[in-house]
Amino acid sequence: MSERTLAIVLSGGGMNGLLLELGFLRRLRDDPLWDSVGWVYGTSAGALTGVMAVLDRLDALERFVCHLAPDETFRPTRLWQLPLTGLHDYALPDTIAERLAPVDVLARDVVTAPIELVVCVTDVSDGEIDEHRTYERVYSSRTTEPDELARAILASAAISALVLPLRVGDVIGTDGGWVRNFPLGHAYDNPAVREIVGFQYIPQPARVTGENLARLRRRLEPFRAVPPVRALLGEVRAAEERQQRGEPGHLAEMIGRLMRVTVARNTTLEIRSAEEKDASVRELEALRAEVLDSVRRNAAPWRRRRAVREVEERFASARFPFRHDRALPLTIVRGSAGELALDPSFRSGLEWPVETKRALIDCGRHLADEMLSKRS
Repeated sequence: MSERTLAIVLSGGGMNGLLLELGFLRRLRDDPLWDSVGWVYGTSAGALTGVMAVLDRLDALERFVCHLAPDETFRPTRLWQLPLTGLHDYALPDTIAERLAPVDVLARDVVTAPIELVVCVTDVSDGEIDEHRTYERVYSSRTTEPDELARAILASAAISALVLPLRVGDVIGTDGGWVRNFPLGHAYDNPAVREIVGFQYIPQPARVTGENLARLRRRLEPFRAVPPVRALLGEVRAAEERQQRGEPGHLAEMIGRLMRVTVARNTTLEIRSAEEKDASVRELEALRAEVLDSVRRNAAPWRRRRAVREVEERFASARFPFRHDRALPLTIVRGSAGELALDPSFRSGLEWPVETKRALIDCGRHLADEMLSKRS
């Protein structure tokens, strides 16, 4: 059995990202590299795929997602509910329970699995804002009770633009993508990790067609003689005009745009931080080698051994705000759904063709195959 020193990092990405990650993981599962996997770090869609990867149930996940309908994940709420609830009901937990197993049962199995699962959740609990609060909660299968881990997995995947947050222990938690969509930094902070392989989903540019507003307008027009409905129709038409100008038509669309910006920004910073850490480690090692070489060449013979020892001790005792004892081999596979992208709007009547889902899974597998061929 190989020593488990490899960490897998999975980003959020909705249904498109989940399908690509599934294909990616299925290819990794067929490779000898899998025996060295010790951790899966995941956010949002990555948390869900991470559960099934840790449990070695990727076949079951593929059957599940291929038969999954949009309204079995996030189901649009009725118009009169919108001021009081999220835009959608979070139907996914019940669907998982019905077709796979209740998430708390899956979590109990994850806790005893040989691979550790770590998921990220955004903390939106009420409380004072201070410099020490990160607004992120991290839940590990090694240190979290199964019931709480189950809630954390569901909270991490609860798209904030659609549904209300969930309670996770004493935390009010929601989509982890707001704070850490690609949890690479947590893998870096684990001193037992010796190599990282990650999948980062690259989202498509937003495609706003205005169909939802047009559908709402058509529903309301037969009742335009009623004064409140007539006023609402005016607001809908104004929203359509904003969309035609490239502006957010309504608040939900604005929240969606803000989330895309936040996810892109925190992912960029996450990767940049990792790259800068590794660059610093390599530069520090090069500096150490040059200083030691200079000491060996220039110190007096009777001082040379002691001088070398003092320099080595000083470098060994240096402390930096990163783990400076090793640079990690890092491979990040980036994937986009392209023309295969499923509509992420979860609107009423939406369908996701099975053929398209399988094509996205195959695309993720192909990306992993390319990555593995370069490692060989």
